[in-house]
Amino acid sequence: MNPTNGFDDDRFQKQKPVLVTGATGYVAGRLVPLLLESGYRVRTMGRSIEKMAGRSWGCHSSVELVKGDIMDIASLNRAVKGCGTVYYLVHSMISQKGKYRHADRTGARNMVRAAADQGADHIIYLGGLGDITHNNISKHLLSRNEVAQILKQGPVPVTVLRAAMILGSGSASFEILRYLAERLPVMITPKWVRMPTQPIAITNVLGYLKGCLEHPETRGKTFDIGGPDVVTYRDLFWIFREVAGLPKPVMIAVPVLTPKLSSLWIHLVTPVPAAIAQPLTEGLSLPTVCTETSIRKIIPQDLIDCREAIRRALDRVRREQVDTCWTDAGAMIYPEWTHCGDSDYSGGTLLECGYRARVNGTARSLWPAIVRLGGRTGYYGADILWQIRGFFDVLAGGVGLNRGRRSKEHLQVGDALDFWRVLELDTPLKLLLVAEMKTPGEALLEIRVDPLDGHQCDLTLFSRFLPKGLPGILYWYGLYPFHQYVFVHMLKGIVKAAGLELLSSPKRFTPKINRSCKTIDQ
Repeated sequence: MNPTNGFDDDRFQKQKPVLVTGATGYVAGRLVPLLLESGYRVRTMGRSIEKMAGRSWGCHSSVELVKGDIMDIASLNRAVKGCGTVYYLVHSMISQKGKYRHADRTGARNMVRAAADQGADHIIYLGGLGDITHNNISKHLLSRNEVAQILKQGPVPVTVLRAAMILGSGSASFEILRYLAERLPVMITPKWVRMPTQPIAITNVLGYLKGCLEHPETRGKTFDIGGPDVVTYRDLFWIFREVAGLPKPVMIAVPVLTPKLSSLWIHLVTPVPAAIAQPLTEGLSLPTVCTETSIRKIIPQDLIDCREAIRRALDRVRREQVDTCWTDAGAMIYPEWTHCGDSDYSGGTLLECGYRARVNGTARSLWPAIVRLGGRTGYYGADILWQIRGFFDVLAGGVGLNRGRRSKEHLQVGDALDFWRVLELDTPLKLLLVAEMKTPGEALLEIRVDPLDGHQCDLTLFSRFLPKGLPGILYWYGLYPFHQYVFVHMLKGIVKAAGLELLSSPKRFTPKINRSCKTIDQ
C-alpha cells in the first residue's frame, strides 16, 4: 500500500496524471511538490521547459514537463491529453498587464474546449473572494469570477475555490504588506485599511487544493476559503509590525486616497509594480470575507491564524527559503537575436559592449561571487550608478532594484534578479540575464568564464542591445561611457570578492560576429 494516499502501487501507477497549469507561478509552484510527495504523477505545463526544469521538482521521476500556453489551443490539448484532474492556476495579470481580462477569458474558453475534447475528469480553479454585486467591485475580481463562470459552462465538473489575501513568503499581497510595514513608520491611509478581510495562509490554500483532488464530493461546487481570523488591513499592519519586532505604525486616515494613487505609492515603496498593484488595491475597497465555510467539514485541517502565518512567512524570508515568489510568474522572453552569430539576424542593428580580464584562479572558485550578483550584494562596483538607474526605472514605471532576488546564494533559470531575469545558467561557466527594466530596446547581460590551463580563466562581461528606433540608439550611445566604467569595476569587484587576483587589467572585448550583427567597436 502507498502510505500517503492508500492506493496500492499497481493501481496507482495506472492512475491518470494530474495536470498543473501555470506550474512556475506562486501557488502552482508549491502545489507540484506537495502532490509529488503525496504519490501523484504530475504533468506540469508552462511556457518554458527550462524554467520548469530549474525548479526543485523539475527532475522528479514522477513529473512530466510540457510546454504549453492557454492562448494556444493546440499546445493546451497536448498538455491535457491523458490527464484526469486539471488544476487551472493561470492568471494573465502579470504577463498581459492591462489586457489581462481579455486574455483570461480566452484562456478559460480554451481550457473548457481542451478539457472536454481530451476527456478530463475534473477542473480545480483558484479564484478571488468578493461580492461581484458590490459597488466597489474591481476589474480584477470581476475577471476572476468571469473565468470561474466560463469554466463551469463546460461539460467537465469544476471546483472553484475563492480566496482573499494569501499570506505566505513571496506572495504579492504579503510582499506589499511587508514592505509597507517595514519601510513606513508613519502611514497616510485611505478608507480601505478599515475594510474587513479574511486572509488565508498558503499552507491552508495548498491543503484545500490537494483536498479537492481527493474528495469527489467537491466537484461542481464553489467554496469560500479563508483562515480563522476576520481582520482589517489596519489590523494586519499592526500584527505584522508586532511579529517583526517593530513599533506600531502611526496611521493618519485620509478620505481621498484612491486605489490608483495607492498603487502608485505601493510601486514606489515595494517591489510590486503599479501595473500589478493597481488591480490588487482596487480589490481592497470591498469586504473579502467568507460567506460560507462548508469546505471545512469536507476537508478538515488546522487553520493557521494571521499572526502565525506572518511569523512563518517572515521566518522563511529571513532564512532565504522562499520556495516560490510572485516574480516567478510570466513568460521568459528569449530574444530571437540571442544567438546572433549562429544564424543570420536581419531584424536590426545589434549594439554590443564587452570587457575581459584574465584571472589567477579556476572557474569554480570564481563562480560563487558571480552567482551572488545583485540584490543585497550589489554589483561589485559602481553601485551608485546601478542605484541611479534603478531609481529612474521606478519613475518610468519599471521594477527598479526593488525586487531584489529570492536567495543571496542561489539562482535558478527564471529567477528575478533586480530588474533582470535569469535566462540561462550554466554552472560555473555562464550566467545570461535579460533586462526587464524600461528601455527603448531589448538588452542582455552575459557573464562568462572560460577555463584555461594552469588554474587560470578568462572572465568576460558582455552586453548586447537591440535598439527600438532612434531613441534606442541615443540611449545606448548616451550610456556607453558609463558601461565602460561599470564593466571594468564589476570585473575587478567580482575577482576581489572571490578572493582571487587579476593577471591582466580588463580590456575591451569584441566577439566574433557574422555580417548581420554589428557592434559599436566596428
